[in-house]
Amino acid sequence: MNENQPNSLGGSYFDDVYRANSDPWGFETSPYEHAKYAASLGALPRAHYPRAFEIGCSLGVFTAQLAPRCGQLLGVDVSAEALAQARRRCADLPQVTLQQMQLPDEFPTGPFDLITLCEVGYYWNLADLARAADRIAGALPTGGQLLLVHWTAPVHDYPLTGDEVHEFFLEKTGPGGPWAHLGGQRHPQYRLDVLEKR
Repeated sequence: MNENQPNSLGGSYFDDVYRANSDPWGFETSPYEHAKYAASLGALPRAHYPRAFEIGCSLGVFTAQLAPRCGQLLGVDVSAEALAQARRRCADLPQVTLQQMQLPDEFPTGPFDLITLCEVGYYWNLADLARAADRIAGALPTGGQLLLVHWTAPVHDYPLTGDEVHEFFLEKTGPGGPWAHLGGQRHPQYRLDVLEKR
């Protein structure tokens, strides 16, 4: 945990980031991001998910790539600025619904066959990550899957690191835990894990 940032980051933080730069992390243009999206899609075990939930859809770049594999896809983000761009990008994808939502205080009604938590977990402090994890587990039926993808380098104003987020979930894959670990990949700058609800 980052002792200098004990609090989860909220909507005002992200709205300020998006106002300063419409694509602050290069989701639209970065070869790194594009390769990470391809790896994420390639890691999903199923060709189709009837009902999926993307936590932190941002500008909708990954949303648009995931949508063809989903019967219904709900994307949420805390930032109205980001969602405005996502709505334009996904306007021709009828299976996509986008909503502004502050997790873990708010959470949509499941069940979902797939939940993606990509580049989001380290914005929560440990208490909120634990609350979010409980709500994620509650929204997935047995056999439902969770995709985790996070940048691993420490960031000075993030409460957690990507490694801390993944280790938090992986600790719950042992005997008697709620998750089975289907596979993972560790890249120089990020890690990816797929879990399945027991």
